[in-house]
Amino acid sequence: MSDFLFEIGLEEIPARMIAGAEAELGKRVQQLLTRERLLDDGATVKTFSTPRRLAVLVAGVKSEQADVEEKVTGPSWSAAFKDGRATKAAEAFAKKAGVDVTALERVATPKGEYVGATIKRRGVAAPEVLASELPKEVLAIYWAKNMYWRAAKPERFVRPVRWIVAMLDAAVVPLEIAGIAAGKASRGHRILHGDHSVVITSGAAYVDELRAASVVVHVAERRQLIRKALDKATRLVAGARWREDEPLVETVVNLTEWPAVILGGFEQEYLDLPEEVLVTVMRDHQKYFAVEDGNGKLAPHFLAVLNTKADEDGEAIIRHGNQKVLRARFKDARFFWEVDQKTPLAERVESLKSVTFQKELGSYHWKTEENLETASFLAELCTKAGVKFDSDALTTAVRLAKTDLTAELVKEFTELQGVVGGLYARAQGLGEKTALAIYDQYTPASVEDNIPVSVEGQLLGLADRIQTIAAMFGIGLQPTGSKDPFALRRAANAIVKILAESELPLKLSEVAHSALTDDVHERKVLEFLTERLNFYLKDVRGFSYDVVSAVLASGADDVRDAIARAEALSAARASADFEAVSAAFKRINNILRQAAEKGFAVGSPDAVKAPEAQKLKDAAATLAPEVAKLRQERKYGDALGKIATLRPAVDAFFDKVMVLDPDEKIRGAHLGLIDGVLKGFSGIADFSEIVTA
Repeated sequence: MSDFLFEIGLEEIPARMIAGAEAELGKRVQQLLTRERLLDDGATVKTFSTPRRLAVLVAGVKSEQADVEEKVTGPSWSAAFKDGRATKAAEAFAKKAGVDVTALERVATPKGEYVGATIKRRGVAAPEVLASELPKEVLAIYWAKNMYWRAAKPERFVRPVRWIVAMLDAAVVPLEIAGIAAGKASRGHRILHGDHSVVITSGAAYVDELRAASVVVHVAERRQLIRKALDKATRLVAGARWREDEPLVETVVNLTEWPAVILGGFEQEYLDLPEEVLVTVMRDHQKYFAVEDGNGKLAPHFLAVLNTKADEDGEAIIRHGNQKVLRARFKDARFFWEVDQKTPLAERVESLKSVTFQKELGSYHWKTEENLETASFLAELCTKAGVKFDSDALTTAVRLAKTDLTAELVKEFTELQGVVGGLYARAQGLGEKTALAIYDQYTPASVEDNIPVSVEGQLLGLADRIQTIAAMFGIGLQPTGSKDPFALRRAANAIVKILAESELPLKLSEVAHSALTDDVHERKVLEFLTERLNFYLKDVRGFSYDVVSAVLASGADDVRDAIARAEALSAARASADFEAVSAAFKRINNILRQAAEKGFAVGSPDAVKAPEAQKLKDAAATLAPEVAKLRQERKYGDALGKIATLRPAVDAFFDKVMVLDPDEKIRGAHLGLIDGVLKGFSGIADFSEIVTA
């Protein structure tokens, strides 16, 4: 067995795109080797990446494919042979298959007899297969943005290709991508190693030989080095710690090949600015880590991750430059903060008329008016249900939520939209509930985020998002396929998450109706929200696909209720009795469908005669009110336990009773019985959706 090493070298790749591309390259190489019968059973696949390269190392690659025999089918036997003689059709098929006509075989199939042949295919050497197929796989990697860089050439890639390493053990695989021929020459760190090549001797030596050229190709190793360096640098400040920020860690991991960390500082006076502003400037604009004291308060220091190493004098120069840039950013932020305070949020509402929300819909002033109507509808439902909240604070928050779009600070730091509005509302004395609602209006931004902490914030978030979804659906801009330019799926995910994790007594249909009066669009929006609930249950809460299908099939308007039913169903399915009942429900579904296709009528179960049918009827009648009561109390686990006790009666019925009896009256009674059982006990979930062994 051999080691196969492949590395494609590029101009610097955007950090956010590297992890996905590294994983996809590894998957494509593994699938290619498997498909081409070149991967040993005990093979291992490792992937690597830096800003300038993607690489994969496969240990356990066969030197060539094994010879195989393949059976192929040609024309019908009657067309291939007439009166025992081969026709031109037979001769053409034999020629194509590479066999003599006398070697053709008669093959019996459900469609009749056909001509067949056994073809022997010689295995192809691994280098030949890789040279032919791997370039296509590499150029098929998905990138959010591609570019052309060779005049009059068709290939597109995220960045220009600069070098390629492709080796089977110590031998070069003769492939070419975008005009670059593969070899053994990689590149080291652009600054620390310079432009001269790094000759790779083998796949096993790849990691160490690049490390000697100041490149750490292992992503996990760079991550560990950065975390340790952050810890070490922070210890220079007594009692301090760097603020944990996993997304920023991943960003700097993908911005570096040879990471180092320096500690910098800034003037204490800037701590008078809101912490959110300072952290955003450091994190989003400079990729610096914030430093905090033992109480979690921001300290006047920052940590910068470098992609180089420097001596003490070099670090001092770099530190000075970083501090100078950060100081200028902070000065801008303080200036914008002070200028913005001269115009209160309430006076900015009229200015929203000049800020476009969507060209076909109107301005943010229009959207604010629509949000007010939507929020009012949702608030009224909550009030009727006894939910306590400050309606005046909610109205003020909705009316002022978008006004920070006209603020200079948001124009400079767009990441702070909403947050700035909340900070300004607090600074201008508009009340903590109003400020907090505005501050939280865009949370959750992802399924990992927390929902708004206040009822006012939750209602503002729901109203804003459902109004956006409804408006976009109304002009035909709903998501299609993978395209979602207005992030409507993310908005719907947030709606589902807020309903799932808050105490709001709102249903999906009520949220959809709050922003719509058109029945067609309302139905489409509700379907869209239900689809997002499906995603939430499977991908966020981790329920199996069949449990989710079973729950949604029984209705999912109440999100928290759907979650409760999914939890109970997941726990109950481990029971052998419940699994047997689920299988029986699937059988009932199939029988009823077949009966409907044949036009059999469903009659009254009172006409059943068989003892087993009567026992099932009695058992179901006894259980039905008990299950209904437990369902009403949302004691779904207990209800499912009751349903599972039907197993003996169900088993006996199907063992002893012919459901589709020739006698029309008896058959109708049997169908009526199982139809009643199905409908009577499927309110929690459609058990026929559960996959059983």
